[in-house]
Amino acid sequence: MLTRILTAIVGISIGIVIVILSDTIILDIAVAALAVIMVYELLSKCKCLQYKVNSAVCFLFAAALPFLTHYCSQNIIYIFAALCILVMMTWYIFDHKRLNFDKLCFMIATTMLSSMAMCCIIRLKNMDEIHGKFYVVICLAAAWLSDGAAYFVGTFFGKRKLCPEISPKKTVEGAVGGVVGGTVILLIFVIVYNMIMNARGYNFSINYVWVVAVGLISGLLSIVGDLSASLLKRQNDIKDFGKIMPGHGGVLDRFDSVLFVAPFMALTFEYIKMFN
Repeated sequence: MLTRILTAIVGISIGIVIVILSDTIILDIAVAALAVIMVYELLSKCKCLQYKVNSAVCFLFAAALPFLTHYCSQNIIYIFAALCILVMMTWYIFDHKRLNFDKLCFMIATTMLSSMAMCCIIRLKNMDEIHGKFYVVICLAAAWLSDGAAYFVGTFFGKRKLCPEISPKKTVEGAVGGVVGGTVILLIFVIVYNMIMNARGYNFSINYVWVVAVGLISGLLSIVGDLSASLLKRQNDIKDFGKIMPGHGGVLDRFDSVLFVAPFMALTFEYIKMFN
């Protein structure tokens, strides 16, 4: 537990620095690094690194997409993604005796999901000059607060198993506590942010209904992301995706819920504003 808490403190501290410096290229570099590590963890644990050419294309896509998201148009991104898939499909023809279609589809799908989902963080930052940084904060908070609340509620009050065949330690009580607790803490975050911004001369109102909706939906998506990662690990007989974060496992072990929450927030924030 102590190792887990200390790692979380270090990770949060690094995250705060990255958010503060997010007006620079630092955020793009950080997202690219996280995406590449996640792709490596997935390909490594699922025995895909032996397909070197296709693995290299996956790493290239994960590394380049954050910068394309920031500096290029959607058309360029579509073309780049199509070219990467074209290269992988072409090499599949030459390597078909070793590489089966299921593995190829897994490599394409997981690389696209992890890379594009992480790039939603950059889209959130660029969405609003005033609130962009806070959008990034609440995106990560909405995913991790639910995880944290579910962990503690489940540890002390959990009795009924949620999905014992997928994740034996998760409970119904923990899931409910995670969704509700994460929503309440997120609401407090938003209120405190509003007070700080008002003190700095920025006056705006809060769409409280939307804040609660974001908290509840993000909590549910966090559970789906967590269970999806747990199922993938169980089917491939692995405990964690990596060891880069002591007490937490790999990057994907920590960001599995973010991969589902970030696209939801990026999409909905395009149409519904949290602050008016």
